[in-house]
Amino acid sequence: MSKVIYVPISVGGGLLAGVIGKKLFSVIWGVVDDQEPPKAEHRRVDVPKLAIALLLEGALFALIRGLVDHGSRHVFAHVTGAWPGDEEPDAR
Repeated sequence: MSKVIYVPISVGGGLLAGVIGKKLFSVIWGVVDDQEPPKAEHRRVDVPKLAIALLLEGALFALIRGLVDHGSRHVFAHVTGAWPGDEEPDAR
């Protein structure tokens, strides 16, 4: 039941992580290059530079999303007394 109650918190955390990730990517890209980051929809783009931008953006989002999700689960468990998910990874 706690997993169902946690869903709106998870969605909100994902949105928050997206906003934070976008801002952080902009700051980091500003150090890497003085131009806006290349996007896949740009016709004339340096492909290696595009790959670096996409890799950095994706890694930042995954990192921030994971940290926000894990932190919100800890807060949820502290408030409700129930962990909304598995306690540990499955053994192989």
